[in-house]
Amino acid sequence: MGNAELQSLHVHPVKAFRAVGLREAVVEPWGLAGDRRWVLIDDGGKVVTQRQQPHLALAAAELLPGGGLRLSAPGQEAITVPVPSPGATVTVQVFGDKVEAVPAGAAAHAWCSALVGAGTRLVHMDDPATRRPVDPQYALPGETVGFADGYPLLLTSRASLDSLNALIAEGDRAEEGPVPMNRFRPNVVVAGAPAWAEDDWQRVRIGEVVFRVAKPCGRCVVTTTDQATAERGKEPLRTLGRHRRFGGDLVFGQNLVPESTGTLRVGDPVTVLG
Repeated sequence: MGNAELQSLHVHPVKAFRAVGLREAVVEPWGLAGDRRWVLIDDGGKVVTQRQQPHLALAAAELLPGGGLRLSAPGQEAITVPVPSPGATVTVQVFGDKVEAVPAGAAAHAWCSALVGAGTRLVHMDDPATRRPVDPQYALPGETVGFADGYPLLLTSRASLDSLNALIAEGDRAEEGPVPMNRFRPNVVVAGAPAWAEDDWQRVRIGEVVFRVAKPCGRCVVTTTDQATAERGKEPLRTLGRHRRFGGDLVFGQNLVPESTGTLRVGDPVTVLG
């Protein structure tokens, strides 16, 4: 495969908020340390994401020592949110899953409600080892995930993005391209592999950590949201629909499940194991 390497690493401390780039990250069984352990929910317990609230892309969450957050957003005073003490949980609906999580304090709820413009709570997954199993169709017993859409990590490829952007440039919405990688909200971005090679990967080692490739990632309207402005267009979904439709999914990227733990570092070699 040549000299493929880990080009960049990203975590999303609060699901749907701006990504945070890292030089290195610890791989835990349920994903990168600090990735999507927090999420916003509405008064009915349903997860609030950029699907419904594209302007969440403009909100930032800085991870603090111990797992707490510093939240900031345009037009709002920044706020520090500690990890809530163990106690009563609330039921969170993450798409088809029901997951228990611990609510943050009243000040965090007020801040997030002002951000969304409706009653909103911030909750924390206290025990990712037990709270939410990965879809058993693609998982081994005991594998779990945080508040990511469904799998511990998402891998994307720089060459595949270049190929996709070339297709967008040939289409009828060429003015919407090229789209940047942050539209796809990956955890790990690989450079040096051929475009779309990841479609055929089954196991991969990045640095010292081995991952199973669980399934391709079906994409949604979030990819049409400019992560810098929160404005929406038609791309890349229009082009994915023409060139990357597999069954009912428009595919870009691959979902990973760790087979081991360790630390990933930008520049780590990427080796396909099967």
